[in-house]
Amino acid sequence: MDLGSVLRLKRKEKKMTLKAVAEKAGISEGFLSQIENNVNSPSVDTLMNICSAIGCNAAEVIEKAQNQERIAVIRKNDLSDVDIPHVGFATRRFFPPESRRTIDSAILIIEPGKSIPARKGVRNSQEVLCVIKGSLELTYNRDVLTLNQGDTAHFWTLPDNQVVTNKSHYITIALWIGTM
Repeated sequence: MDLGSVLRLKRKEKKMTLKAVAEKAGISEGFLSQIENNVNSPSVDTLMNICSAIGCNAAEVIEKAQNQERIAVIRKNDLSDVDIPHVGFATRRFFPPESRRTIDSAILIIEPGKSIPARKGVRNSQEVLCVIKGSLELTYNRDVLTLNQGDTAHFWTLPDNQVVTNKSHYITIALWIGTM
């Protein structure tokens, strides 16, 4: 059960800071952060106080935590009906943000001539990019690498110095995985 991510989601939905919730709940900001990151578990009383501070129902929080997705599947046929927005790429993430703690993953669908920038604000993380269909160009620092169907790159994230571009004339599909 991932109680912490549900509490974080509820807190952010209410646009409340860690400090504000911790003060209202009568706990330290550090302890609340540990709870949200699933490093520490709250007692029933503390959970009730946190939920009261946020303005949500503890039973609903527990139910949502118990019913979180534990597995997700994207079928090949699901990729053919993707609406690509004006930016020229679409991502099909496997898990919602509140369920991503250690890794993030997605199927990337990229139109010809379009690029996907690196994730912002991510430091000391790793990524894997595997081309399923088509080809991509990975600009990484000063290197420009062409990845064709079946090729995979494993690299450390460089938020300011990496971009993935579809230089081909066809839609490219890739599997992307990154640590948090």
